[in-house]
Amino acid sequence: MPLRRQLLFYLTFVYTRTVSASPAEDSVHRNNQGKQADRALDDLHQDSYTTFVSEFYKEGYLSDEGYPFPTAPPVDPFAKIRVDDCGKTKGCFRYGKPGCDAETCDYFLSYRRIGADVEFEMSADIDGWVAVGFSSDKKMGGDDVMACVHDDNGRVRIHHFYNVGQWAKEIQRNPARDEEGVFENNRVTCRFKRPVYVPRDETIVDLHLSWYYLFAWGPAIQGSITRHDIDSPPVSENVVMNHVSMMPSGEKIEKKTKKQ
Repeated sequence: MPLRRQLLFYLTFVYTRTVSASPAEDSVHRNNQGKQADRALDDLHQDSYTTFVSEFYKEGYLSDEGYPFPTAPPVDPFAKIRVDDCGKTKGCFRYGKPGCDAETCDYFLSYRRIGADVEFEMSADIDGWVAVGFSSDKKMGGDDVMACVHDDNGRVRIHHFYNVGQWAKEIQRNPARDEEGVFENNRVTCRFKRPVYVPRDETIVDLHLSWYYLFAWGPAIQGSITRHDIDSPPVSENVVMNHVSMMPSGEKIEKKTKKQ
């Protein structure tokens, strides 16, 4: 029975037993009635509080040590980039020593078509940022750029830029989704998807068309990118065709990349 109905029933019962009493007796009864009602409220309050605290502890909202919130669920670890899939289910670019992989190359990029998206994986040996640009002419300027940036809070976030000449301007409209990123062993590594087809926009290219890939990486200051590490960032030898489901690897990044 709800608390209000319990109290109403109890008080009505007490009142009906004392309705014929004398004024003096009525005063005594009212005092006793008030004390008994207070005790009933205290008992109900105590029972309710005990049940509440018990459930609070049971659900883990309050530990025995007194912490007021539950422990945050563990974060899934970043799945390592699989280089053995290069040339099979995804295309890969490498810059560094022959035979290097996603954990040892100066720069690494993989890309693959997944339904209506292209998934990108990037990694660079830097405490800062790693990026890929989509260019029509192998030159910096007028390029759609996706960058993974390590900020001062230890997080790796995906940013969208547009190259205006030699300057990268951040664009608020960001086509990236399913973002993941990690900074470990002085490496920035990330994974994200972006749609193949996008509404017409000067700053976001359609990936169903073919583009040269520009590769860049460099330091960051308070989560903001600075100039890339090398004067002339590498570029893919040929245009990349993202509109096919199976994308071969074997593209070179200058002379240091080993052909897959």
